[in-house]
Amino acid sequence: MSDLKKRLDGYRQLVDISRDLASTLELDTLLERITHAAAGITEAKAASILLYDDAAQQLHFQVATNLEQPLMRGLVVPLEGSIAGWIISNRLPVRIADAHNDPRHFSDIEQATRFTTESLLGVPLITQDKVIGVLEALNKTEGDFTETDEDFLTALGAQAAVAIQNTRLFQQSDLVSEFVHELRTPLAAIATSTYLLMRPEMSEEQRQQMLSNIHSETQRLNTLASSFLDLARLESGRVQFKTSQFDIRQVFVESVAVMQAKADEARIRVEIEVPQGFPPVEGDREKIKQVFINLVSNAVKYNRQGGSICLAGAQEAGVIVLTVRDTGIGIPADSLPHLFEKFYRVRSAEGTAVGTGLGLSICRKIVQGHGGRIEVQSVLGEGTCFSVCLPRKAAARTTCD
Repeated sequence: MSDLKKRLDGYRQLVDISRDLASTLELDTLLERITHAAAGITEAKAASILLYDDAAQQLHFQVATNLEQPLMRGLVVPLEGSIAGWIISNRLPVRIADAHNDPRHFSDIEQATRFTTESLLGVPLITQDKVIGVLEALNKTEGDFTETDEDFLTALGAQAAVAIQNTRLFQQSDLVSEFVHELRTPLAAIATSTYLLMRPEMSEEQRQQMLSNIHSETQRLNTLASSFLDLARLESGRVQFKTSQFDIRQVFVESVAVMQAKADEARIRVEIEVPQGFPPVEGDREKIKQVFINLVSNAVKYNRQGGSICLAGAQEAGVIVLTVRDTGIGIPADSLPHLFEKFYRVRSAEGTAVGTGLGLSICRKIVQGHGGRIEVQSVLGEGTCFSVCLPRKAAARTTCD
């Protein structure tokens, strides 16, 4: 193929890619499309994106076409002593025939991702004169990366930077508008209570009730703000996973301990069923614990007096399935498809317990970040079961299906 024909074909691909990138406002999906496009247009074996956090002045490994470890998302790559860091600092593309002979090569990334880099082409992602990351094509299929490859990747990088920034802004504005809407209820309750406290005819008992209302709504605001920040970090891709192998039984025990007092008040029996010799879970222990604290909390809140909760672990075809089953009030069938949406609350349960409506959204983001999936089954009036499916090894992206 002549160089001219190759360039024409490449620019046609870029036009098609630009339409594809404009069709999604979901960050993870967008990043995956960009890396696959980068690998395809440069005829590379793999491609990756590293995003730059200007406030923290840190560069984070984010996504790659061949990533065997989903949990490598968030791995910090140093600005000094890495090729990507050099690209960020100098705002210039880099073409390298042999990465291991380049003094800027950060070898730790290979150990973490289990992928050996040979040749490399990297370009900065710049929008509105701001560097937001690096797009890299890795290991040219035949020969070395060319000037044409660099032109294509630079053009793709320009499109990608705009698409990433637009997606971030959309997600932020969408989340902020929902958050502001959610603030109105507790703020209205606090405003009403403080107004009534100033009324001279209020009895001491009524004043104490108003103070109690203010206290509970203030706690609700604090929880809402913390949950909002957690979800914002997860959706922006700025969460860093700290991977280890751990005993899920102990995580279950710690999660139950957080809610044990409330379970005891309602005489709810909690059981843990994890078989002997159960394999360790690979992931971010604290994030996985956060998921099960939330699920156990819901199982207690929406249970019935004298009910039960069971946390269990099982293996299915190389997949670890972790479940939280309760004998609570259950969830209406029409609510199940919306359960993991931000700020969604089941109408029939609103009088039973108060929540932020963000907990399950956060759970889903954490589980998806581990290459897994969270599902729910429920029968109204009988109980609910949440299933968290995690790959035995993070390399295996699979589901509970």
